[in-house]
Amino acid sequence: MNTVFAQSPKVLVFSKTTTFYHESIPDGIAAIQALGSRNGFDVDTTKDAAAFTDENLKQYAAVIFLSTADESNTLLNEAQKTAFMRFIQSGKGYVGVHAGSDALYNWPWYNKLVGAYFKNHPKPQEAELTVTDKNFIATKELPASWKHFDEWYNYKETNWDSVQVLLTVNEKSYAGGENGSYHPVCWYHNYDGGRSFFLGLGHTKECYTDPLFLDLLLGGIKYAITNRDK
Repeated sequence: MNTVFAQSPKVLVFSKTTTFYHESIPDGIAAIQALGSRNGFDVDTTKDAAAFTDENLKQYAAVIFLSTADESNTLLNEAQKTAFMRFIQSGKGYVGVHAGSDALYNWPWYNKLVGAYFKNHPKPQEAELTVTDKNFIATKELPASWKHFDEWYNYKETNWDSVQVLLTVNEKSYAGGENGSYHPVCWYHNYDGGRSFFLGLGHTKECYTDPLFLDLLLGGIKYAITNRDK
């Protein structure tokens, strides 16, 4: 999965939380930094929502919401939301990882950008994943199905008819699924002028050393920071 960039694009990893803090966040940051160093993109990190201004965001090709748990709906203020919306509308990218769907419940635009909101989850456990689209940059190298240990989110306010689903989890392979026979956990789509990739996996520290997970994450970042669909 090699991409040659004319100049190094830059991504911003945003890991502010207002409720639950995932202990895997530092592992996720380190993994993204390592992916950047090996694949030709630069990585900045912040927990400060003050970074969301027009002037600051214009230097980035994509923003990554890394487990930004925010059930208090205070992750971004109104001015920061507007700056982020303009960022996407300018043709830039968004990557949401795990609790990126557990944020900004009072903002319908963000719900459509992400594709779904977090509802609840059972205890972390192993489950079977199935690739539903092998033609996308993030899934080309993946096996058709495999088993993975994670925290499996159930989703609400889903917009799955408006996204291209890449992975589903088989609810018969674990206990506590509530989305039924069709339970997407990874998808992408063009939205409001920009690009959005969401990966529901990523709860555990071990995810960020798992080659299959890292292939997914890297492919999603590459999609978000380039102007191509595949």
